[in-house]
Parts: sequence; C-alpha cells; structure tokens
Amino acid sequence: MALRTFITLVLVPFFLCSTIYGYLPKEVASWCSKTPYPQPCEYFLTHDPSHTAIVTDPDFLKISMRLALQRALRAHNHTFSLGSKCRNEREKAAWADCLKLYDYTILKLTKTLDPTTKCTEVDIQTWLSTALTNLDTCRAGFMELGVPDYLLPLMSNNVSMLISNALAINKAPYAPPPPKDGFPTWVKPGDRKLLQSSSAASQANIVVAKDGSGDVTTIKEAVTIASKRSGSSRYVIYVKQGTYKENVEFGSKLKNIMLVGDGIGKTIITGSKSVGGGSTTFNSATVAVVGDGFIARDITFQNTAGPENGQAVALRSGSDFSVFYRCSFEGYQDTLYVHSDRQFYRDCDIYGTVDFIFGNAAVVLQNCNIFPRKPRNKTNTITAQGRSDPNQNTGIIIHNCRVTAASDLKPVLSSVKTYLGRPWKEYSRTVFMKTFLDDLIQPAGWLEWSGDFALKTLFYGEYMNTGPGSSTSNRVKWPGYRVITSSSEASKFTVGNFIAGNSWLPATNVPFTSGL
Repeated sequence: MALRTFITLVLVPFFLCSTIYGYLPKEVASWCSKTPYPQPCEYFLTHDPSHTAIVTDPDFLKISMRLALQRALRAHNHTFSLGSKCRNEREKAAWADCLKLYDYTILKLTKTLDPTTKCTEVDIQTWLSTALTNLDTCRAGFMELGVPDYLLPLMSNNVSMLISNALAINKAPYAPPPPKDGFPTWVKPGDRKLLQSSSAASQANIVVAKDGSGDVTTIKEAVTIASKRSGSSRYVIYVKQGTYKENVEFGSKLKNIMLVGDGIGKTIITGSKSVGGGSTTFNSATVAVVGDGFIARDITFQNTAGPENGQAVALRSGSDFSVFYRCSFEGYQDTLYVHSDRQFYRDCDIYGTVDFIFGNAAVVLQNCNIFPRKPRNKTNTITAQGRSDPNQNTGIIIHNCRVTAASDLKPVLSSVKTYLGRPWKEYSRTVFMKTFLDDLIQPAGWLEWSGDFALKTLFYGEYMNTGPGSSTSNRVKWPGYRVITSSSEASKFTVGNFIAGNSWLPATNVPFTSGL
C-alpha cells in the first residue's frame, strides 16, 4: 500500500474519530505509566483526543505507534520548513540528511501499521528500532558538522520518546518462528532458482563495464534503469572488473537488488567523501543501501578520504535482510556503517582504524577478516555500536572471524593500542564469539567512550575466543562487560537466533552457520 494511500484511507479516518471517542485523564495515566516516557504519552493522548479507547495491550501498542507516526509527520513538515534557514553547505547537508531520515522513519512506522503487511513482533521491534535510529542519526549529523541549535528539529525529541514507548510495549523476543516454506515474504518463488544459481553474473539483468563492453559504463546508470523496472523480483546488476569512482545510493524503493562483481580487488567502487570534507557521516558513504533484500557479492567498497579527514564511510546499509558475501570494505574511521535493520556479512574483509564497524543494525559478521590499520592517532577501536534504547533488538555480533593487523600497522604495532570496541551509545551491545584475536588487542579489551558513560548499561560479551589477544584475565571490570561461559547464553547471538537467519538466508545461496 502506497504511503499516501495508507495515510488517506487508514490514518485520516482514525485521527478524525476525536468527536466520537475521548479519554479520561486517569485512564490515560494508567496506560502511560507502563512506558518509559509517560509524560509525552499522557500529553499527546489528552490534548489530541483522536484515538479510540484502549482495552488491551495490543490496542495500546497500535495507538502508541499511530501516535508516533502522527508526530513524525508533523516533525517532518517542521524539518522541511527549516530549509530556508540554512546559510551554508554544512547546514544544508545536515538538513538534507534529516529530511531523508524522517522519510525513512515515516515509512517504517507506516509499515508497522499497514494491515496488508504480514509481520511478527520481531519485525515490528526491528522497524521501530530503525525508526528511532534514524532520528538519532539526524541529530548526530547536526552535531558533527557544528550546525547551530536553532536548526536542530526539536520536535524529534518527542517522536523519539513516543517510539521508545512503542518499543517498550512490544518487547519482542529474539527471533520469530520461520515461515513455513523457510523463505521470507520478499523472496518470490521465481527468485529462488536465480539466487541459488552458481553464477548470478551470467543471469544479470544489466551489465556495467567501464570499458564500454556492457550495457552501461557507470553503476549510477544501472541504478537509474533498475528504478524504472516493473515488479519486485530479484534484479541483478553485474559490475565488470574495474575501478568505479562514484557515490551510489540504492534508495528505499529499490528492493531485491543483487550487485555482483568479479571479485575483491577486481571490481572496486571508490569514493572520498568525509566529515572533514564537509559531509555528514551518514552522507559520506561511497555506497549506501536502503531498499530491502539487497545482496552484494565479490566487490570492494572503498573510501579513500584517509585518516586525517575523520569519519568517511565505504558502505552504509539500512537494508532489511541485506547480505554481503566475499566483499571488502576499505577505509579508516567509520569504514562500515551497519546503520539499521537486519544484516549478514560472510567471508568479508574489513579495514579501518577508529570505530570502523559501527551503527545500530541487528548484524552478524561471520568468517570475516578484520584488519585494524595504522591510525592517525595511536588508538584503534574496532566497533562502536549505537543502541540508544534498551528495547532495541540490535547489536554487532562477530562470530568465527579473525582480527589481525593490516600490513601498514605491523611495523608500528608496539606504539598503537587496539581495542575491540567502545560504547557510542548508552546501551551499546557487541559480542565477539569464537573469534581469533591476535596480539594487537590490548589486555583490557575495551575502551571507554567518555569517562563512565554507558559502562553500567552496555552489553559487551566474549565467548570462546582464541589467539594471543583473547585472554580475559585482565579485561575491563565494567558492570556491563561479561565473559560468556554458557552456550545457551551465547546462542542468543547466533545467526539463527539474533537475526532469525534460518528464515531468510537460505534463499540467498550464501553459506552460513546457524548456531555456535
């Protein structure tokens, strides 16, 4: 159902029912007391009596999500009105990101309420988590570019609190039961044969070749053509060997795209946007993916801005059910932005320095090589996970990987301190499991972000890691850090449980280990 149609047919009649229904303050207070932010819940329900009576918890969840959507629509309009106040390119960059992120938030909230969308409690929790992450990202863009406070959309605070309330009400378990046929709803029957083919490139819908031997010479041209296709079946873009200097975005409407190259180091997509160069972190990505069901194979994603230019993303994914197989991600600070939704990385290489695997997706990296590089300053941090709400079902899980020094770090290894991660947000969650940690990892393992911020609320775990850097005897003593000794606890963070991989990964023909 299109967003405009859904708003017209479902939301408007719902909001107009204020003349029929109303709330007594005591009733509102009773329900809102169950949420982490009762004040905005009470205020908007009592001052905008456009909501039906609450009888059950599911009623309260739907009304809370509708309330969040209503306020998000108003905040989007408010954000749009701020555009005329932008005085320079930095302010325009932060504003443009926020406008786009509000669009994404509205799409996610709408999806949770669309009666034609079949979804589980975990789906709802994932989409609500993403909606909240989008607003966090909006605020971060303003702050990192030094945009003045008067341009910051203050209405987003209320929207964030209302989304947090919906997250608390839903409280989904880790994983839903798999669909009966073992495939998610976005996989069409005709796609399965293609996805399980040994050579997706041979069945490409369009071929990109820099030397002119394909259908088009740039990936952007292929994206434009793909956006005009009819239907939603899998669309394969084959990118022949070569270096493609371009910034590419696969928008929210570009679903079920498969990007196939000729191999790591052969098909290279490269860019150099950075915060130092005037971009936001969000918009610095060489390749950005939002449309659901994205798959990439045998490609190198690069950002060559260098360590002196700060945050500079090679790949940003906010694609639900996205998969990256036999890919390389090369940058320095903020190389791989696992922004939001459910993601899986297998047999990939990731290079970077500061916070180079970061974001707030529910993501598992499996059988990957992680290469800390020589940093500008004397410290590397591999992860910076961005969970800002305790009910978000997100986290960075690194399973059966290898963490070793990149070639440029080896000569100066003794002068550089490398850590597994640091808490970017208050409820940061990261787990390393059965991973080889070389001697570059500091004995403490983890680094503070700022004083004692998040040390009690984070969740950092290690389970059965190996290698000279894996000893936990001198690890940090933070309340939120734990050495996981129970296989039942560790199994919560496996592909099968954490991202419900058994229900959607088989369709991609990418190998994966479901359990420990």
